[in-house]
Amino acid sequence: MPTQQTPLRILVLSAYDAASHCQWHKTLAALMPEHKWTVLALPARYFSWRIRGNALSYAFTQRATLEASYDLILATSMVDLSTLRGFVPAIADTPTVVYFHENQFAYPQSEQQRRNAEVQLVPLYSALCADRIVFNSAFNRNSFLAGADALLKQLPDHVPKGLMPLLEAAEVIPVPLLKVAPQQKCSEAPILEILWNHRWEYDKGPGLLLELCKQIATERLPCRMHIAGQQFRQEPPEFDQIRALLKQHCETLGIDYGAHGFVESAEAYETLMAFCDVVLSTAIHDFQGLAIQEATLRGCAPLAPADLAYPEYLPADNLYTRAVSECETAQNILRQLKQWQGFKSRGVALPQLTFDTLTSGAVIDRYRDAFAAAIAAHHSKSPDYSARSSNGKTTF
Repeated sequence: MPTQQTPLRILVLSAYDAASHCQWHKTLAALMPEHKWTVLALPARYFSWRIRGNALSYAFTQRATLEASYDLILATSMVDLSTLRGFVPAIADTPTVVYFHENQFAYPQSEQQRRNAEVQLVPLYSALCADRIVFNSAFNRNSFLAGADALLKQLPDHVPKGLMPLLEAAEVIPVPLLKVAPQQKCSEAPILEILWNHRWEYDKGPGLLLELCKQIATERLPCRMHIAGQQFRQEPPEFDQIRALLKQHCETLGIDYGAHGFVESAEAYETLMAFCDVVLSTAIHDFQGLAIQEATLRGCAPLAPADLAYPEYLPADNLYTRAVSECETAQNILRQLKQWQGFKSRGVALPQLTFDTLTSGAVIDRYRDAFAAAIAAHHSKSPDYSARSSNGKTTF
């Protein structure tokens, strides 16, 4: 059995390889080069099919890769691990860590998705057959546990007892961030440069963003909004209105219009983050907030809701209160932006954060410990996976 220091052969299964998922496994590989990494990733599209059909896709198109010898399988929560083990019995005896970037109990869903329990059951089954469960934030873990408990209580019959203690053994290890050189904001212009760098989807709060843009335009705040982030074929209609409002606002101020749309070049995106003074989130859902964290490391002052995962790493001065209406919430955001614009106009530096706990080697050490614990737990189990402690409780 490999020890923690022994180089491992790790198979990464990313069944819905969205940008943050891809960044996660690439960063781990970069920060742990001692291991041999094999990655099987499926495109982040056709969500309902992907979450239910990934085991089928993997088993009948990647069998040779799956049946190779590995010390550990590192799977995202989207992977239908229980079904995949049935299709490919060779992987059933490989230690497994399941990593949750998000959970389908807390993610905002359409009415059709709410009626479909499969998108919640697949990750639940995967978690129950894993040797180790890891979440990227306490908010993610806690909302998953609450949702799983509620779902299990709703099921009609033959629901085994003692499932929740298995899930509650999960730990929290964030997606690690690569360290970057601190950026010095040297512009003396009074224009506050604000970056909104999230997916162009409804869960990132385009309605609140639009309301904020309306108030910025009405008050003629000396600021420029840069709307970046990943775009899709279908996007919320608010973004057309946002573009028109911001263009008019910049014309009123006599300045060039800011960035609008996905920044293809990594170098150009780095330059944009380094140029901006503030990074803003209007999300109604975020399980970690990588976009906020990355821009903060480039010198932006973060401003985010005082809920979701943000209070886990942002101080109170960088959080705004979410009110009952979007209008009132936008007013809370605008109040802080006005203060920071005043700072910039007087040459006072905006508050900067370092996120040492997210970029230090301690995060990677926690991953190494989780891998070692999963391997040790797997090999300590009896063949029927029902190892029990002296007090009769199921143990990892």
